[in-house]
Amino acid sequence: MALLNEKNKKAKIEYPCEWRYKVIGKEKKNIENAVKSILGEKAHSLAFSKCSRNGSYYSYELKTLVHSEEERIDIFRQLKRHTHLDMVL
Repeated sequence: MALLNEKNKKAKIEYPCEWRYKVIGKEKKNIENAVKSILGEKAHSLAFSKCSRNGSYYSYELKTLVHSEEERIDIFRQLKRHTHLDMVL
């Protein structure tokens, strides 16, 4: 759960919490394999979201439980570095 910190306008996130990432890539199977290679046996769900108008890109919503800011950011960085993922939000 994120709470707005009025002093510096930064959201305060209470851990553990379910975190959502949007992952985008060119091939469905490669996206699924990329997520599996990063999260391994860690519980998560990966749901197809939509594809681009011309079918070049596919987006998925990835949900997983994170226990700390460090874990949340580490997963994000690993997703961003993966060669089969073109964008992570």
